[in-house]
Amino acid sequence: MGELEGIDPSVPPSGEGCAECDRDGGWWVHLRRCAQCGHIGCCDTSPEQHATKHAADTGHPVVRSFEPGEIWFWNYATEIAFEGPDLAPPQHHPIDQTVPGPGPRVPADWQAHIH
Repeated sequence: MGELEGIDPSVPPSGEGCAECDRDGGWWVHLRRCAQCGHIGCCDTSPEQHATKHAADTGHPVVRSFEPGEIWFWNYATEIAFEGPDLAPPQHHPIDQTVPGPGPRVPADWQAHIH
């Protein structure tokens, strides 16, 4: 699979946080953006690992970090990190969003819940 397969630079992100965690009242450690459809999901350290589940459920193998200052891509199918094209803005979640986040939903013992 070529690096640009599975990437649509014109698609904006689905929101500012993990779509499923926001829907269900959950929380996340870091965010990942599907490079094909823009879905925002939580990372594999997060309790629910929605980015990986999205890749498995949809066949969209490429994500990009949705963290400020991080521009790397990851391909779940090849397990290779790489640099790719600029994606439609915004490039990351809001700077004032807590990590883990969102702040009001993160339990005090959050470290006991991560992978």
